[in-house]
Amino acid sequence: MEKLLDSVMDIGEQMLINGGEVHKVEDSIKRIFSAYGTKRTDVFIITSSIVVTIHTDDKAYTQTRRITETSTDYEKLHKLNELSRSICKNKYSDNEIRKQLTAISMSKKYPLWLEFICYAIIAGVFTLFFGGGTIEAAVSFIIGALVRFVILLCDKTVKNKIFSKFVSAFIATSLAFIALRLDFIETVDKVIIGNIMTLIPGIGLTTALKDLLVGDSIAGLLRTIEACITALAIAAGYFAVAFITGGAI
Repeated sequence: MEKLLDSVMDIGEQMLINGGEVHKVEDSIKRIFSAYGTKRTDVFIITSSIVVTIHTDDKAYTQTRRITETSTDYEKLHKLNELSRSICKNKYSDNEIRKQLTAISMSKKYPLWLEFICYAIIAGVFTLFFGGGTIEAAVSFIIGALVRFVILLCDKTVKNKIFSKFVSAFIATSLAFIALRLDFIETVDKVIIGNIMTLIPGIGLTTALKDLLVGDSIAGLLRTIEACITALAIAAGYFAVAFITGGAI
């Protein structure tokens, strides 16, 4: 049972890291142990920690996991959900669970060049959406790709999402003002808005609201606060450049 607890904690940890909602992760863990006949399962999860205690006929087992980083990978999350349902149905051995979990962990991610293209396209399209012209959209397209590069550098050095968003907003705004001074564009507002839209923590805020609606108040509040601070960091990046340049638009 101790080995099973370790494997299930790995599944729950990966689900939370890849963007899983707290109540769904808790439910998956409880269902798995229920399928294996435990008398009682106590699960406590917030965005940065998982604590699980299982009770058998003669003993109780407890394990804690610290979550230090999160991302959004719904494809991997879907596979983990499928694995948890399959475990409940087939009652795999610990070795089989480990084997399938390793396969999920080693699954291919989207190539980095595709992420650059997506950031560029999103920035350009939002610039058009908010009323920018084709020249502004083209500039946003280039800046969007550079923003993804900045995020990549921050992830490899500081590994702080809030700082990463601040630096990304600062760089995007600075490049927009440089394009303005070089007379590539007439105004910077649409270019800045288009690139800021790639940084908005929309998924995090949506997940926070879901957690609040199902009663996970602590996790919901923590994610809401994180999303709000991230939004403030993005705004601070813009205001820093606007202050330095005198805010000329």
